[in-house]
This record gives sequence, structure tokens and C-alpha cells, in this order.
Amino acid sequence: MRAQVYKDPRPAEHFTRFHERVRRRPPDPMYEVVRMVLSPLIWTLWRGRCIASDNIPASGPVILAPNHFSFLDHFFLAAFIRRKVQFMAKSQLFTRPLQFVYSHGGVFPVRRGHHDEEAFVTAETILGRGGMVAMYCEGGRSRTGKISDQAKPGIGRLALESGAKVVPVAIFGTQRARNWKRFQFPKVTVQYGEPLSFETAADPSRERQQAVADEVLAAIKELYGGLEEHGRRGIAQRIRAQRRARRTATA
Repeated sequence: MRAQVYKDPRPAEHFTRFHERVRRRPPDPMYEVVRMVLSPLIWTLWRGRCIASDNIPASGPVILAPNHFSFLDHFFLAAFIRRKVQFMAKSQLFTRPLQFVYSHGGVFPVRRGHHDEEAFVTAETILGRGGMVAMYCEGGRSRTGKISDQAKPGIGRLALESGAKVVPVAIFGTQRARNWKRFQFPKVTVQYGEPLSFETAADPSRERQQAVADEVLAAIKELYGGLEEHGRRGIAQRIRAQRRARRTATA
């Protein structure tokens, strides 16, 4: 597996134009082009299916918080959602020719290894206009095939400062998604958890940011553990049974 480059040597000014574009406008038709090209492959080759996508609020600011095993996680996360998802992606991805696709599709860079305030300004701008941002609370991609033990505090900061609801997401199966190069396509399941809400704070402490991030990561792990233990069908059956019980109780 190719070694990760954690620190982008390019200056912050190099990425200004990408942030400005995303702050000014929502994703343009490029987003739908990418969705139309990749979604059929996700549904067929990887037999991608989702569980409980209706947990995502139909409107208002939302942060999607998935685990992260593969570059393809971006596409699996968005394939089952009607709303457009805007991704915070590592700046190393912003090279020609794909940087055109990314910026027009609403993706914006974060300079890992740097204190990148611009990424937070862009994310909060999107959420401020009622948009949806995806942010991996583990920071980077896991290289072990397991979810990290601790979250990075950034997602806690974004949730607290924006007041957006956070939807934990478990993406199960993508640790083997790179096997497509050997014509092997593992079955992938995406489960969207129930939204988490946190009281807005203008200047949250580092400890509070970390506590929120850890709570989000714990919710992701619970979803992932359920898929690992019971499988796609078992979890779907459990959720249907729980919803029937709720309807019966309120009838």
C-alpha cells in the first residue's frame, strides 16, 4: 500500500481559489455527473446497499461522520443520499486534472499536518446555508482495517460551533475495496445512524471538542460492530422490528 503523505508542502494560498469557489456556491452539475457514473458501479460491482438513510434530516445543516478505510468511502457515502454531500478532503488530492472535478463537485481541501483554519471557515459556511458536510472523525484513512481508538477533535469543534446535527455512519466492507484491481469486489454496506445533537458553543474548549468527537466515534463503532456481528440483513431486520414496535407503542 502506498505510504501516506501527511504534510502538504504547498502554501495555504495555493488552495484559496478552491475554498472561495465552494463558499460562493453549492456543487454544480459536476456532482450529478460523478454520481450518475459511479452509483451504478457501487450498486452492482460492490453490491452496495444502505440501511436507514431516512435518518438523515431532509433539510438543515448536517455533518455526516463515517469511518474511513478507502478512498472510495466518499462515493459509497453519497450514493444513497438525495441531498448533496460536500467533502472535506486532504489537500494532496487537489492536483490536475482531478482538482477541477473536486472543486466543481463541492469538495474542499484541508491541509493535514497544518493548523488549517480555512477548512473550518469553508465547512461552517456550507453548514450556515443549510448544507451537508462529510468529515472523517478519525482524521485520515485507517491503514489497519480497523476503526481508530480515538477521534480527532476537529469534528467536535465543527459540531459545537455550527450547531449542526451529526449523523454517525458505518461503512462496512471497504477495507477490501482496493481488491477491484484483482477483479474482486467485496460487498459494501452503509448504515446511517440516528442524528446526534450538541449545544452550540462559540468557543468550545479543547476538552469539550474531544468529548464530542469521542461520542461520535463511539456511535460509529456501535453501528459498525452491529454490522460485523449480525450482517446487513440482520441489522435491517432489527431496525424494521424496532420501528414497528415504536409505531405500535404510539398508536
